[in-house]
Amino acid sequence: MTTSTDSLAAEQQAADRLLTALQTRAACAPVRDLIGPVDLPAAYRVQERLTAGRLADGARIVGRKIGLTSKAVQDQMGVDQPDFGVLFDDMAYASGDEVPMGRLLQPKAEAEVAFVLKEDLADGPLDIAQIRAAVDYGVAAIEVCDSRIDGWDIAFADTVADNASSGVYVLGAHRKTLDEFAPVEVGMRMLINGEEVSTGDGAACLGDPLNAVAWLAKSARDFGEPLRAGQVILSGALGPMRPIESGDEVRVEISGLGTVVAKFSEGKHS
Repeated sequence: MTTSTDSLAAEQQAADRLLTALQTRAACAPVRDLIGPVDLPAAYRVQERLTAGRLADGARIVGRKIGLTSKAVQDQMGVDQPDFGVLFDDMAYASGDEVPMGRLLQPKAEAEVAFVLKEDLADGPLDIAQIRAAVDYGVAAIEVCDSRIDGWDIAFADTVADNASSGVYVLGAHRKTLDEFAPVEVGMRMLINGEEVSTGDGAACLGDPLNAVAWLAKSARDFGEPLRAGQVILSGALGPMRPIESGDEVRVEISGLGTVVAKFSEGKHS
């Protein structure tokens, strides 16, 4: 099935809208008026255009993120599957770092298990056994979701086009192999300024975070950009996300993986 000239023009307009919002740090209107609310192929084509714009500005791809892994959130969005986005090198922070709020628009934090791959996931059945063999280690992570779309007024196509509502991410220092912890068995607490605001467990993420990685591996290969050795994979939320403000300290504790902490400062993004 070919894509019409009008559709391609609308997709480019959607990508330009999102890229301008990203570059100017000013939220924009939804893009579903241009590509429809649930047109998945169109939304991913817009995401690809957005990615091309980031690469042209000098960013480098270092991994992927999985979103909408919670059944409750899928129901809220009216969809029956997760989505994925691209992680760039300038999105990465280490535990204890200060994250400048000037680079974010309307951030929300969630706790996840992140995996780093030691093998490509480009060929083969991409089943759980292959996923397990390809994982180098896991770490506790904070994903800061963000939306370029004003007021988080998003349908499924909006969030997919907007790089799955990616912001930044923070990785913990304690690396554990899959022989040392079971992702499905982890428990999670997230605290903001010392107050517990979210709890959850590994089973909340598509039944097992490794299920989410398997879904991603197959989807990424279908889209022509398989997962590669060395990449970081944010596997999806273990519990509800919460909004964050300047001055907040977010602390995530994941059993078996330890703690990851980030403070959000007034600083500008260079």
